[in-house]
Amino acid sequence: MKNISVYAIAVFCLCMACAPVEDREELKGSITADQLKISAIPEIRDGVNSNYVILNSDGNPCLSSWDYGSGTLIGTGGRVQLLLTGDNEIIYTGLNPDGTKITKTLVVHVDRTYDVAPEWGIFCGSGEKVWTWDDQAPAVWGNGGYLSNVAPGWWTVAVADMEEQTSGEGANAHMTFSLKGAALTKNKSDGSTEKGTFSFDMTKTTMNAGNDGLWGIGKLTTTRVTVLSGKQPNGGNAPVYSYDILQLTDNEMVLGWPEPGAGAWGTAWYWLFRAK
Repeated sequence: MKNISVYAIAVFCLCMACAPVEDREELKGSITADQLKISAIPEIRDGVNSNYVILNSDGNPCLSSWDYGSGTLIGTGGRVQLLLTGDNEIIYTGLNPDGTKITKTLVVHVDRTYDVAPEWGIFCGSGEKVWTWDDQAPAVWGNGGYLSNVAPGWWTVAVADMEEQTSGEGANAHMTFSLKGAALTKNKSDGSTEKGTFSFDMTKTTMNAGNDGLWGIGKLTTTRVTVLSGKQPNGGNAPVYSYDILQLTDNEMVLGWPEPGAGAWGTAWYWLFRAK
């Protein structure tokens, strides 16, 4: 009996020794926005504030993210590129250990921009730019051969018939691309709007079917909003958020999207827009 008691006590002590210790410091360190120590400092070039900015939030007990307008940086800091001269807002968001969020806005003044991709100016002009269907094209939407056609070639829809194809997104609808926040706003003909963001990557090119030139000169990606009639007719009208850029000038934008699994001359869809 004595041996059993000793054994029980030994097991109890062992269990206590192995039990996890509750970390009561886990939720400590949560701070308010006023207690944040963060900075956004522009790099000096040619004696003036450039559009390259160094972000830093080291020492704060929270997870960090930075919305700098044309993108988001996750982490305690880094180097980002702004797109506009003048005052730029950078919004910092911190996630405290207890799950609460704090935000703080820093204003950075830019005197001169460097290395801004020219496509920003094509999409957005000097700040924002309106695009609508290309009423000078015989067809503004439809399908054709992937990697071969560069405009609707099989089933084609003229701008006058777009309203019946996509209610509210016909001839009187338009899109506004804005530098501020890399915002994309779709304005429908019924007065309603849909808002999201956009980005592009001109390094993501696609060779044509003959492999002797480019079919796609870059990629346009949208978030939370599509371009006008940005849908998959053979896919339950599901939204399309990623497009090949086939042509992009100050006045014209041609986009393409292949159906899943399409090879050369498979089905692709095309959108033709013109700057307003």
